[in-house]
Amino acid sequence: MSVYIINYFKSPIKFLWGLSMKMKLLLTVGTCLVLWSVMLVSFSNVFKHHLLGAIVNGSNDSDKPRDKLLEGLLTADFDEDSCLSRYQSSLYRKPSPYKPSQYLVSKLRSYEKLHQRCGPDTEAYKQATKNLGHDDENYANKSVGECKYIVWVAVYGLGNRILTLASVFLYALLTERVVLVDQSKDISDLFCEPFPGTSWLLPNEFPLMNQIDGYDKGYSRCYGTMLKNQTINSTSIPPHLYLHILHDSRDEDKMFFCQKDQTMMNKVPWLIVKANVYFVPSLWFNPTFQTELMKLFPQKETVFYHLARYLFHPTNQVWGMVTRSYDAYLSRADETLGIQVRVFSRRAGYLQHVMNQIVACTQREKLLPGLATHESQVTNTSRSKKLKAVLVTSLYPEYSNNLKNMYWERPTSTGDIIEVYQPSGERFQQTDKKLHDQKVLAEMYLLSLTDNTVISARSTFGYVAHSLGGLKPWLLYQPTRGKTPDPPCVRAVSMEPCFLTPPTHGCGAKKRTNSAKVVPFVRHCEDLWHDGLKLFDDTKDEL
Repeated sequence: MSVYIINYFKSPIKFLWGLSMKMKLLLTVGTCLVLWSVMLVSFSNVFKHHLLGAIVNGSNDSDKPRDKLLEGLLTADFDEDSCLSRYQSSLYRKPSPYKPSQYLVSKLRSYEKLHQRCGPDTEAYKQATKNLGHDDENYANKSVGECKYIVWVAVYGLGNRILTLASVFLYALLTERVVLVDQSKDISDLFCEPFPGTSWLLPNEFPLMNQIDGYDKGYSRCYGTMLKNQTINSTSIPPHLYLHILHDSRDEDKMFFCQKDQTMMNKVPWLIVKANVYFVPSLWFNPTFQTELMKLFPQKETVFYHLARYLFHPTNQVWGMVTRSYDAYLSRADETLGIQVRVFSRRAGYLQHVMNQIVACTQREKLLPGLATHESQVTNTSRSKKLKAVLVTSLYPEYSNNLKNMYWERPTSTGDIIEVYQPSGERFQQTDKKLHDQKVLAEMYLLSLTDNTVISARSTFGYVAHSLGGLKPWLLYQPTRGKTPDPPCVRAVSMEPCFLTPPTHGCGAKKRTNSAKVVPFVRHCEDLWHDGLKLFDDTKDEL
């Protein structure tokens, strides 16, 4: 063979003429195989490209480009590989009917520039923190540059943290402050950086870092306490204030957003916030804020939806959990249903009450089919069977196990196939344990990718999931007096989360005025029996 090759390179034409017919045939076949292989590879690449396009756009129209920037909500200034979820999330969602306003897009680009000028490691940040640790009453009257800050301190569970961080960021947009987040917990293990060319992580060298964990209502610089004790005024501005926006807050704490309070608070360079509630609805009570908010969010119930898709991008490790689970259990289904169960009690019989409630709700609302009785047959044998995937998220595996057994032991009345999947069931909440929190975030995100959701009332986990997905869930009423509620659930009118412990009144209202009556689009939550506050697009009478 080596002789043939040497002769070929010496004189290719002479060489070819001198070959036998058999060798010529072999060369021809070999050449054809090589060409065919090249064509197959080329076709494979084209096919993959068109298939990806079809998946991305949720249709067979592969020529339509993927909107990885979500109608301009996201900037293109990031390296895609460093945070896969940022630009890949549109692969797993249907096209959104909710578009961000151009005013919001413009505001976000302006904020990114502000953060780049004022964020950690900038001269502005160094100047602003230079004397912060000193107890100087005249600090706020000194020149600290153009930058004002609001520091978010992580408290309570992950659902609370996500809702409050979105609330704090919106407040920062309204007041032109820079958001910095406490990194002493596992925030960087869960989320990518949301702002290009800078960081939102509060440096560990922050002068108040060793103190902020201990801040509470008794702290001398707590705004509510200073207001109550009348120890704050426009002539004596402290270098920082602590905002206590937790479930046990007093009205003095909750009214920080009012116009008269903002006049003074705007002069304070540093605000430190602890919160475990979604306080966005109350921001609309401030007339100045309300004007701006209406321009930012013409569709009022999309506040968290847009802010969450802008801010919260799971890290590559968490995104891997999401995509592997989705591809394995949800991608093949004709329909998907997410069920989230929060357990409020461990008393005897509670589990069965909630199980009965889940079955009653999903079957009454036609989210899942009923079971065929022993006497009857499957009704729709003529049509093709649908595969319905049910994703259950709960600390307890009993609910998914019961559903799985129910649909395994007997056929459905429609003939549809029901597959039930629960990613984890750890029984105990383990906040601040890295792997546990990563699983929690992955399950929130998976729940947001389903077609419909059923969630427990008062659950911040559920609120995050359905709002991130742009879904109006069915809300399971909380069982009372050891009984299954009747009706078992109610369909949400708005996809916004609920502010569970709102102020009792608005900024200009008398203290006895119900805060759900201040503005027509801020009303009581559907799942709380005339309690809580949330945003609605419509202005109908309260439900």
